[in-house]
Amino acid sequence: MALEDPFTDLKIETQSTGFYQGYNLPIALASKLSVSLLVIWALVWPFSANDTLRSWKSGLLSEFNTFYDFSVALFAFFLFIVALIPATGRMRLGADDELPEFSNFSWFSMMFGAGLGVGLMVYATAEPLGLWETNPLTVSGEVNSKSEEAIRGAYRYTFLHTGFHAWAIYVVTGLSLAYYAYTRDMPLTIRAALTPLLGEYANGVTGHVIDILGVVATILGVAVTIGYGVSQLVDGAFLMTGMQWLTDNADSAMKPSTAGLIAALALVMTMSTLSAVSGVGLGVKYLSNLNLILSMVLLAVFIAFGSFTFAMTTYLRALTDYIVNFIPLSFQTHSPASQEEFASVLPVEAAPFIGELFAGATDAWGTKETFLQALSDDAAALPDATKTAAYDASTQGRLFEWQSSWTTFYWAWWIAFSPFVGLFLARISKGRTVREFILGAVVAPSLVCFGWMTILGGSAIDLELNGDANGAILAASTTATLFVTLSEMISGNFLTIISIMCVILTMTFLVTSADSGILVMNTIMSGGAEETDLKHRVIWGVLLTLVIGTLLIAGGGGLEALTNSMIIGALPFSVVLLLMCVSLAKAMINDLRRSSQNGWSSAS
Repeated sequence: MALEDPFTDLKIETQSTGFYQGYNLPIALASKLSVSLLVIWALVWPFSANDTLRSWKSGLLSEFNTFYDFSVALFAFFLFIVALIPATGRMRLGADDELPEFSNFSWFSMMFGAGLGVGLMVYATAEPLGLWETNPLTVSGEVNSKSEEAIRGAYRYTFLHTGFHAWAIYVVTGLSLAYYAYTRDMPLTIRAALTPLLGEYANGVTGHVIDILGVVATILGVAVTIGYGVSQLVDGAFLMTGMQWLTDNADSAMKPSTAGLIAALALVMTMSTLSAVSGVGLGVKYLSNLNLILSMVLLAVFIAFGSFTFAMTTYLRALTDYIVNFIPLSFQTHSPASQEEFASVLPVEAAPFIGELFAGATDAWGTKETFLQALSDDAAALPDATKTAAYDASTQGRLFEWQSSWTTFYWAWWIAFSPFVGLFLARISKGRTVREFILGAVVAPSLVCFGWMTILGGSAIDLELNGDANGAILAASTTATLFVTLSEMISGNFLTIISIMCVILTMTFLVTSADSGILVMNTIMSGGAEETDLKHRVIWGVLLTLVIGTLLIAGGGGLEALTNSMIIGALPFSVVLLLMCVSLAKAMINDLRRSSQNGWSSAS
């Protein structure tokens, strides 16, 4: 029995005249209203907004931590299966003789810059070093924190957070959008990826809601990225200039000041908006190429002056360990600890101190020694066996706290970023095969990220492990770690030049992320149009600036309000991503059946 032709009659109504000419009015207005309400809430009631967001995030993670982790595992396995099956892997995103629009170098540099540029600058040294201090192997007591044995766990989870699982999140979105846009000639917008499931409902309110979720997730994902980036920008500017207004010294730890963050944000977003006005072919393309070149220079500095032999040895061991543990890592989830269950396994004499014992024993950032040292005099007088039992009984609670703060945070960040990066990947990937797209956008960037993290992060760990840094890198803030690591490796004018280059690189990564996000949001609101109105790009640049600025203020100059908003906003879009997998599987299977029945050319 012949299959019916697929539903492709996607009609996203846009205004023919007026201020919103070329845009879908419900999507544009609902998106702006959502963003405006968030800005007003964070600006007028900053403390209430921060506390509420913190509470919502805590409750959400308690219920959906496992959902986030299993969803990401599904994305990775789904894509590898699609790539490995010969019939689906050789499908082309476009006509049979379609050639890619961009060269491999430009394609990879744009993908690299948009997908993880700022994250690589902020976390290249900070994440491996942070995970060397605390990871599931240290939390469970299997190895000691900051030991040579802890390096294995540090890189196992660094690779998890920046590897195949992570990039699969982007590629599920990008492949889905590119498939329908280039094989079925449908608009390049989020709802198109669900048309095999929604059919004509994609033209109505359901389709509008899906696109709005995509816009809101993009705003929050880009906002967190910019927030971390401007923090690093301020750290770098302060270390080079010494201007005190850029930093607050709280408890002797350097922290970017709110004034410094807002000034850096204004500069970055002005440049981003100007770049977005120029479009993908000019601003985004050339900035992406510059990013990749400067990144290679920075990498060369670490190869020449860092711990390259240590890094390469670590790379090979860590990559093997990551691949061997790929399946266990995919499905390793933890649930929050219950104080009632905790109390039930302790002897009666511990009852008066249950609250204190529970709070300390579930702290994933401490050790058994710090747990014991922090106990009050009365609790410290308990028998050693009781205190040890309390700590051991909370292992699962510590693992949950660690996983929700590290791995689930990353998954939410990648998911929130995925409408932006996915649509951007689709926009630049016309003419490539499905297998080429998956391998090129999942495996290749992951291997580069692994090398980057081991060369930069390995140098930081080695400096601390052998005592050369004397704790200076460990004491630095997340966004200052890169600059402090450089100062332990090089000095003088050369350090100044490389630090300036890092500031420029961070800024260009920020501009690339922000202007790409602005372009993508306008594409979604205009029903998939590649060319959108300049004034709306400027308006969304201003709105994005306001979102980031007000949430920074709500967080007291910190990033808590931004990250909490992002984790909350990512949840509904993670459901959309799961539906994309189901939808794409259905579309590919039916297209292959049509091709075998009547030679339907689009599936060849």
